[in-house]
Amino acid sequence: MDRNTVIGLVLIFLIMIGFGYLTQPSKEEREAYQRKADSIARVQEEEHQKRLAEEQAKALLSDSARKQEAIAQFGLFSDAASGSNKFITLENDLMRVTLTAKGGRIYSVELKKYKTYSGEPLVLFTGDENTFGLQFWGDNVAVKTNDLFFTPQTTDSIITATTDSVSVTMRLAAGGNAYIDYIYTIKPGSYMLGFDIKFTGLEKNIGNRLGYIDLIWDSKLLRLEKGLENERNYTTIAYQFFTGDYEEFSSGSKEDSKELNNKIKWVDFKHQFFSSIIVANDHFVNADLKAVNIDDGKHVKQFSARLALPFQNKESESIGLKFFFGPNHYKTLKSYNSGFEKVVPLGRNIIRWINKYVVINVFDFLNRYISNYGLIILLLTIFIKIIISPLTYKSYLSSAKMRVLKPQVDEINAKYPKQEDALKKQQAVMALYKKVGVNPMGGCIPILIQFPILIAMFRFFPASFELRQQSFLWADDLSSYDSILHLPFSIPWYGDHVSLFTLLMAVSLFITSKMNTDQMGDTNAQMPGMKFMMTWMMPIMLLLWFNNYSAGLSYYYLLSNVITIGQTYLFRRFVDDKAILAKLHENAKKPVTKSKWQQKLEDMAKQQEQLRKKKGK
Repeated sequence: MDRNTVIGLVLIFLIMIGFGYLTQPSKEEREAYQRKADSIARVQEEEHQKRLAEEQAKALLSDSARKQEAIAQFGLFSDAASGSNKFITLENDLMRVTLTAKGGRIYSVELKKYKTYSGEPLVLFTGDENTFGLQFWGDNVAVKTNDLFFTPQTTDSIITATTDSVSVTMRLAAGGNAYIDYIYTIKPGSYMLGFDIKFTGLEKNIGNRLGYIDLIWDSKLLRLEKGLENERNYTTIAYQFFTGDYEEFSSGSKEDSKELNNKIKWVDFKHQFFSSIIVANDHFVNADLKAVNIDDGKHVKQFSARLALPFQNKESESIGLKFFFGPNHYKTLKSYNSGFEKVVPLGRNIIRWINKYVVINVFDFLNRYISNYGLIILLLTIFIKIIISPLTYKSYLSSAKMRVLKPQVDEINAKYPKQEDALKKQQAVMALYKKVGVNPMGGCIPILIQFPILIAMFRFFPASFELRQQSFLWADDLSSYDSILHLPFSIPWYGDHVSLFTLLMAVSLFITSKMNTDQMGDTNAQMPGMKFMMTWMMPIMLLLWFNNYSAGLSYYYLLSNVITIGQTYLFRRFVDDKAILAKLHENAKKPVTKSKWQQKLEDMAKQQEQLRKKKGK
């Protein structure tokens, strides 16, 4: 830069310094400005403090209002209207029970030894889908403990029963020394969970005009098995009265409810293969029960129960209850000596007797030595067919006698061709059978005797816990349907898949039915509809019906039919029709002996004829 530029910049710098010095405020002006700034700061601080005071007042007012609202809603339990939710796990070697501070209730139950069909941990119910708690009047307020927060009387989050029973107490405070305790107890090797309810210091606060207090239990049962339709049919509410009588809801209805006014011992929210049972040490006074189907693909049904607990409202009172969470395995249930085994659907009367004393014991005996359940069913079928083989032979022999008499029956049919002679024709045929000593019902009676066994198997296999998730050949679960082909559509009455065991069973039934009708020849020509029904309709009906049913059952009937076919061919080889006909001809030469019943009928007919003649005179 040149000299003139440098001088100019210096002059500008000096002018700026001089201007700043000449225009700066005086001491008095600076003090006045500071006083004004301090005054503004004080005003802002006062306004800030005022706002804080207003907010605190509003908060206090809101807290007071909420407290008053809580008192109005929960009465003496208002302090428990809010709190922190804490989870505690009680477990042994068989199950894991999670408790929640909200409601002090069971939050979920997991059975350790089992999995769902999809391979997930088997949880009977979980989360807020399960409601459980007392409902009563306290200080003229309707109290529901499910909405209140209990305080766990332990600092542990996991409590395990390894060598001895362990307990945890969930306490619902009611102010002062008044409270309600839920005491849960679990012991090793047991599916039973102890549950005691203890009331302390509440005798003046809880209304007790009816002599009982209500326990509310609602639960959505999760889907656990392969076949939803079959699982839903076996998922129901079961209960046993104090007298020992057992009942359960109808499985076919979409919605059902009952009011029980008699004393009840226990109530079961029953899955197809698992149970959640609440048991009273004494009894429930009465109950309202309800079941509703759920079609969301995740759940099976929703169950609701209102159970009345005896309650005397004393200064210190306890109510003893228990829970059973476990499999519907007959001998496991029976080991608890509480009638739980009745929930296994084995049928009634003689059907249940056959399953209880024969089938289950044979099944368990074979299971000691054989782990493959397909082979066990095969051996069980062979055992049953051997036991009833004399009846099968007798039925075949009766049919053979009817068949060799066909020419004589044809002669009678030709003698009475007119429709109006049907009665005479039938009398003549019956006279022929009587003369040669053939009972036309001889082939039916052995079948009727076998029928209870067939029904017993029909009840046993779908309810057999042992078959659950047991695979054999192409079936991945013998307790549910097997499928070799999934259809892109659903056929009414049939389903959206093809069960090979059911298909083979229907074919084998057709063959056995065809052999039986051929064995009879045309001796049942007077009932052509029956022939069509047995040969064609029955296999088709069972094909439609069993397609969604237990693969183990279809497999059993398949084996039974195959063995029957083999027995029929064996009997044909050793039974000589000519020898049978000769024996019948010999019988025809003998005098016909009348039974006492036949003689009595003839005497009555003669007496009536004599009375008619007397009246005619």
